[in-house]
Amino acid sequence: MKNILIVEDDRALATGICIALKSDDIIPLSCHSIKSAKQEIAKISFDLFLLDLNLPDGNGLDLLYNLKGLAPVIILTANDLETDIVTGLESGADDYITKPFSLAVLRAKVNSQLRKASERKSGKLELSGCVFDFDRLEYYKNGQPLELSKTEQKLLKMLVENKGRTLERAMLVDRIWTDGAEFVDENALSVTVKRLRDKLEDNSSKPVYIKTIYGIGYTWAVN
Repeated sequence: MKNILIVEDDRALATGICIALKSDDIIPLSCHSIKSAKQEIAKISFDLFLLDLNLPDGNGLDLLYNLKGLAPVIILTANDLETDIVTGLESGADDYITKPFSLAVLRAKVNSQLRKASERKSGKLELSGCVFDFDRLEYYKNGQPLELSKTEQKLLKMLVENKGRTLERAMLVDRIWTDGAEFVDENALSVTVKRLRDKLEDNSSKPVYIKTIYGIGYTWAVN
């Protein structure tokens, strides 16, 4: 069963989307502000987000930061300028639909993102000479096993499941160190990245897999 959160302040449209998407396999839930969205995210694990940008308590792009790495995000908005679309995608959205839109097209895009997410979560990924089996906790490069710490495994999973996307340092710290610690020095992330590079890269000083996006964070750069 897939849970989808629709963050849309037009209540009639949100209701229509819920009706269009509801099925034996999909449970849609709507909310109408950034505040209410954060409350729902704290209670339920979602498989996809449909996010309006123009919300009564702020810009949906601000909420997008909190959604990175949780599940795919499709932006829904009346802002149809090319610059708006580029900004949304570069901010981490997986797709973009401008209003008004066809519900059939929406369903197709939703199903496509759910399918891609399911493939990413299948446990085993093969990427450019590497095999990562997150279910069995087995990791290989060029057929040779890699011994990874739990923290390194968490970082690797976040990066490869979001390959091609830049993950911000603060977000990685929040997602990886989830043991309730009130403060984690960002240097811990730098140390973990270095250790992971030492195990993955042929030359860790010239990384191919894990690229630094200076001033922002890191990205997994190969397919």
